[in-house]
Amino acid sequence: MFKDRSPKGNRNSIRRSRAQRREMSLPEVLLWQALRTRPEHLKFPRQHPSGEYSLDFYCGDAALAIEVDGEAHSRGDRPARDERRDAWLAERGIETLRVPASVVLRDPVAAADAVVAVAVARLPLHHPAARGGPPPRDELGEDRGR
Repeated sequence: MFKDRSPKGNRNSIRRSRAQRREMSLPEVLLWQALRTRPEHLKFPRQHPSGEYSLDFYCGDAALAIEVDGEAHSRGDRPARDERRDAWLAERGIETLRVPASVVLRDPVAAADAVVAVAVARLPLHHPAARGGPPPRDELGEDRGR
């Protein structure tokens, strides 16, 4: 299996992530409904703790953090905080994809498709879901039980 590149969360971010799973915004819920089906066989855990942060969604195989940004992300000190967080994640090889909440509200399926397309484009070539990568084991005729 592929190693999750996301640093482990600290106690505070783990606690905060658990609470945020129960208090997701409407755009996050709509996007989660599409991503929870594991499109392209990719996992997108919600409210994923990473360091001192809690990521809205995270695709470990693609090292991709997905943030659903509402209007509040353009006010006050939020842009600077988001920039620091994105830089911290980038230092660890994790790209941040920011999806405006208005886009998710307008067409959740299209927003999820766009997120999955970015994730698939970031996959390593040896990943079964990568374009041009190897076919899944069951298509190779390999017996999984051995």
